[in-house]
Order: sequence, then structure tokens, then C-alpha cells
Amino acid sequence: MPAYFSAEIMPRPPLILAVESSCDDTGVAIIRGDEVLSNVIANQSIHEDYGGVVPELASRAHAQNIVPAFTKALDESGVKAAELDAVAYTNGPGLMGSLHVGVAFAKSWAWANGIPSIPINHMQAHILAHFLKPGPHPSFPFLCLTVSGGHTQLVKVRSALVMEVLGETRDDAAGEAFDKVAKLMGLPYPGGPVLDCLAQSGNPTRFPFSKPKVQGLDMSFSGLKTQIWQFLQQGQQNNSRFIDQNKADIAASVQHTILSILMEKLESAVEQSGITAVAIAGGVSANSGLRKALKDREMSHGWKVYIPPFEYCTDNAAMIAVAGLKVFESGEKFGLDIEPSPRLKLPSD
Repeated sequence: MPAYFSAEIMPRPPLILAVESSCDDTGVAIIRGDEVLSNVIANQSIHEDYGGVVPELASRAHAQNIVPAFTKALDESGVKAAELDAVAYTNGPGLMGSLHVGVAFAKSWAWANGIPSIPINHMQAHILAHFLKPGPHPSFPFLCLTVSGGHTQLVKVRSALVMEVLGETRDDAAGEAFDKVAKLMGLPYPGGPVLDCLAQSGNPTRFPFSKPKVQGLDMSFSGLKTQIWQFLQQGQQNNSRFIDQNKADIAASVQHTILSILMEKLESAVEQSGITAVAIAGGVSANSGLRKALKDREMSHGWKVYIPPFEYCTDNAAMIAVAGLKVFESGEKFGLDIEPSPRLKLPSD
């Protein structure tokens, strides 16, 4: 272990290696402080044939991709392996098989090189991606709407290491709803971005859908998915080309409904907490409609809005690295006996 392990006495910003393998993308990144030196992502195209992620195939692909991704990240960063100060890795939530590959590689490499390994919560990392350069980043406390294929949460971010979930989906995630509807419409995988593209040229009020009534700041998207499925089925019974002839309007109407649910809950969270610094994070934060809705409310409601660059919206290792940096700077240490946790919760204290 380097003599300068303590972040307080280091002569330079820490060099953090990070590994991300929570789902179907293998990510390896290296940062110096909050500066990204390399951020390699190996995508898995094999899942396109199945219209969704196949866990067993994902874990096998991670095993094939992780060493090449690591080698490429080192080459692109210009950093020597001996210079690294710590290895951060996604410990959950995620697919168990996928997590195991990244966790095993990261801990083994850290142990072999005598440097600490740092387990990171995937959703915490999505939020802390805002603290990578070029910024600016929000000041604490702030609210963050985290929206992805597996999670939809309203989070009060008290500090980099303390976060409080104010509300979350009771069933399906918003990103899952986007992808499911896209699949029902026959759009290619992954369907969420394709649906977003179609929605930009459609009429968002042509096909109104009812929104679920959920108390508090929690949300629900399962019933909405069923409602849209029934709507599409009925439309096709009357006209076999219904979806093809109305794709843009269907996409725009679905997106409008989902985003309305999210923004109504976010507005309530701002009102209840009094916090007007608002960020978004997660894969769906790349959605053009969501980004516009946030910017509109910055103008109309006086919020201070933080929207991540596109490269840090979807799963990537740079966000794991900056979360690892925050833990490293706190001085907290971890053993090698930590196991991956598919349902890992955000750090609350």
C-alpha cells in the first residue's frame, strides 16, 4: 500500500481506478481527482436479439470484456498501474452475476497491488456523477431525481455519503416503462432512446392516458404499462397498421404521461423540502423531454437545475470512480470480505 494512502497527506489528487459491471455494460475508468482521464465502456450487442438483457449472457460478456477494457483505460489515461491509489467497484444494486465479475476483478487487482478497494452503490454514483469536471456541481443539500431502467427515486442528497430517499416507485421503474412500451410498439432495443426520438415529432396530447394516484412522493408505472398495452391492442384490432401510422403521436403521448408523473412528484418534493437545487441522474436523464422539462422549470419556478453530460447519464465507470474518490477522501476502509448486493440501498448515514 502506498505510503501516501491517507488522502489528507497525499501530494497530488488521488488516482482512482473504477470498475462498473452492474448490468450489461462493462466500464473501466481512471480519474485524477475529479478529472476523467479515461472512461471505457464495452457494450454488449448480444442482447439486441432478445429485446432485453439476458443475465447469464451479460455475466459471460463481462468476463470477456473486463481485461481488455482495463488495458484500454490504462493506455488512454497515460497512468501507470503502480501509480493508482485505490480501486472502486460497483457493489450493487444490479444483476448478481454481472456484479460478481466486476467485484472479483476489482478486489483481486487491488489486493495484488497493495491498494484499497472501495465498494460503491451504483445509484449513489449516478448522483455523484455531477461532481466530475467540467461541472458546475450542486451544493449540499440538493434534490436528485434518479431515473433508470431499474430505479426511480426522489433523493435528498445531504452530502456525498448521506442520502435520503423521499419517494420511489412502488413497482416498475420509469425507464422500464419506456423500454416496455417501445417493445410493444415494435421498436428496436434499447427502445427508450428510440421512443424519445419519435416523441420529438409527435403530438403529446393526442392520446391521453390516466395517471396512477399514489399518495406522498412515491410513484407507480405498472398500471400505466398495462393501460398502454390495452390501448395498443385495441388500436390494432380496429386497424392492423395503427401503431405504424401513429408511432410519433403514441411515443409523444406516452412520454408526456410518464414525464408528467415524474415532474409532479418532483415539484411536490421541492415544495415540501424547500430545496430548489434540483438534479437528475440515471439513464433516463438523457431523455430530451425530461431535460427540457427541468430547464423549463428552472425558468418558471426559479429552480437551480443540474443536468449531467450525456456521457455520464448511462452506466459508466467514471461515476463509480468519483463516488470512490469521495469515500477515499473520507478515510473509510473496507475489507475483502464484502459481497455484492443486488438490492443495495443508498447510504443513509
